[in-house]
Amino acid sequence: MGNNKWWGLAVGLSILALTATAAAPNLSDPVLQGYIVGDRYSGYVISIPETRTMQDDDFDNPGFLWIDQAWELWSRTEGKAGKSCASCHSKNPDSMKGVATKYPKVIGGGLKTIAHRINGCRRANMKADEWKWESDEMLGMSALVRLQSRGMPIDVKIDGDAARFYKQGEKFYHQRRGALDLACNHCHGINHGRKVRSELLSMGMPNGFPTYRLKWQKLGSLHRRFRGCNKNIRSEPYKTGSPIYTALELYLMSRAQGLLIETPSVRK
Repeated sequence: MGNNKWWGLAVGLSILALTATAAAPNLSDPVLQGYIVGDRYSGYVISIPETRTMQDDDFDNPGFLWIDQAWELWSRTEGKAGKSCASCHSKNPDSMKGVATKYPKVIGGGLKTIAHRINGCRRANMKADEWKWESDEMLGMSALVRLQSRGMPIDVKIDGDAARFYKQGEKFYHQRRGALDLACNHCHGINHGRKVRSELLSMGMPNGFPTYRLKWQKLGSLHRRFRGCNKNIRSEPYKTGSPIYTALELYLMSRAQGLLIETPSVRK
């Protein structure tokens, strides 16, 4: 290991060692029991009361601004095929109930997220242009689809055809990277529930995405959060929708097995 690598490792570990302080959430609080499964808990548990209240009220939750737009898009005819989402799935998006609990999943030999599936439908069935990953349209439609499963437990498949993708995501999660030489596991596995500087580390559960993040002042995807985390540890981020981020999403969803879908969540 070169001098630069040793320096990065020393800096990364010192940040955790010197600034991480105990701030474990109260997992016995009866109000929070619906957000806890065994020793795993949603980011909702470590949110401040004001943020929880904002998420709980569909009228105050800013994420519904994107979902309201997606309701209109659901029935809008687009593309050369002259079809809409409703043409195949029904006039009401509630036909998507339960779908989000199973994604990412293997389709045609490849691992697909809900966003991949949306663009696949637009391309193949509607003959319409694909949406960009972080576009308002994609975020809104992804959130609308996931909303239909709100309150349902995550139940992704990680065996069979999905096993190799799961292993890829697991490897990424535990692999050190960047100038700080840290892995996802250092913050969200080993040190969750502790404060680093002023930030309380969560378990990194994906059950509320797309999420309205107060820091962003808009709805954002899980893959955007991946990119932000990579940048924080001085690591080159991958593209949203990339195979490696999709594999990581599957691994995180497996860690969240049994937790309830919260989309659209609100986070700091």
